[in-house]
Amino acid sequence: MWTNSLAQYKLYEEGLKKYNNKDFYGAIETLSDFLTRPVRDKKFDVDAYYWRGMAAFKLGDYNVAAEDLKQSLALKHGNVGNIHWFIAKCYENEKLYNDAIVEYSEALKILRADKQKEFQILTERSGVYAKMGNTPSAIADLQAAQAIQPNNETVKNSIAMLSDPKSRNADVKTDSNIPVVVKNEPQQRKDEPVKTEPKVEVKQEPVKTEEKVVTNPQPVVQSVVTTPKEPTLEELYGDEKRYALIIGNSAYSKQIGVLKNPVNDATDFAEVLKTMNFDVTLITDASYGKIRAEMMKFRDKLNQGERDKTVGLFFYAGHGLQHDNENYIVPVDAEIMYEDDIARFCFPIQKMVLAQMEMSNSRMNIVILDACRNNPFPALHRSIGESTGLGEMKKARGAFIAYATSPGSVASDGTGRNGLYTQELIKAMSKPGRTIEQVFKEVRANVLRQSGDRQNPWENSNIIGDFYFKLK
Repeated sequence: MWTNSLAQYKLYEEGLKKYNNKDFYGAIETLSDFLTRPVRDKKFDVDAYYWRGMAAFKLGDYNVAAEDLKQSLALKHGNVGNIHWFIAKCYENEKLYNDAIVEYSEALKILRADKQKEFQILTERSGVYAKMGNTPSAIADLQAAQAIQPNNETVKNSIAMLSDPKSRNADVKTDSNIPVVVKNEPQQRKDEPVKTEPKVEVKQEPVKTEEKVVTNPQPVVQSVVTTPKEPTLEELYGDEKRYALIIGNSAYSKQIGVLKNPVNDATDFAEVLKTMNFDVTLITDASYGKIRAEMMKFRDKLNQGERDKTVGLFFYAGHGLQHDNENYIVPVDAEIMYEDDIARFCFPIQKMVLAQMEMSNSRMNIVILDACRNNPFPALHRSIGESTGLGEMKKARGAFIAYATSPGSVASDGTGRNGLYTQELIKAMSKPGRTIEQVFKEVRANVLRQSGDRQNPWENSNIIGDFYFKLK
């Protein structure tokens, strides 16, 4: 079942890749294949409908595009404002003007804080009102746009023309670049580049069409022929709250074994996260009490964030071990003499880290463990079993768990400033526009190559939606 789910994800990923490569027909075919599979990971449906709709929009198949985009809204896609805007464009191109007005109005409610977008939506909606013969509403939208850009000459001229009845039957001459054409219906120009000012097209005399004669037509205000730009990653994810708890333990007793790099790893990783809009708490050489106290504070921060707009990240570098189906962080003050001391003096990751994060408001919980160093208690090796390193943990809701090496294996502490795993993680996550899956795939490839295939990083994921460390 897991293998089949992975294959379905790859199919979705292939469709998205085709879209990014502007193979819109291929994207539609592949994403349709994904969406029609009876067995698939349906958490990707919301994005699959969105990207398939966008591909149809690019190809001018507006009816199909609108249906897919509406489906993505029904599945609660996060890019609500821009989706309503695209649906409005679809309806306008299909000459469903009343529906277009509704969608433009929804987009305007959501995107009003962005004045450039508000200006564009107002001018485009004014054009639809003009096509409907609703001159007062067209003027009102243009006046609202003028309030945003008072010096926009084309908007001024458009308002003047719509406000003056004489201009509807007389030649209009302006010093702007407004073309005067005779037309019965607004032209659809798909390839016109993005502009920011509306054009006014005026007809002076009756025009015969094949079916009817139009007399005294309203001046047609053709709004900016603009396809709303696809949202940037900053627009999609820039308002989410990001919290990180970073722990690095190096100063262990001689009995446990001093480690060279964990404090460096934690410190450097924390600094990089700060540049990515994370609220970072860094603790080093921490006792059990310190780890527990900071974990509770971390949980409270996650609960303060808006549900579904909060991301939590927990990073640990230092000694770790597994015992009785639980993975443990080893605090620097741990004194382990007997097997039952492990549960008393070491900090459980599954019960105290993952469980706390899972119960919070965060939409995604990222746990990164560079802790598979070696067995810190060789005297207890026989009693706690022959396994080394950390064990694979149970999946938690919305969790992405990354290990420096595969379950049951041991990772190197490294010979430079950082351990090999954290070194490669910092490099990969610093590249903009990469999903979390892409980052850790690159980390795995580089660690395997540099370790001569001795260290194999491992991930366990149950996340919904996307996450990008660096948005731009």
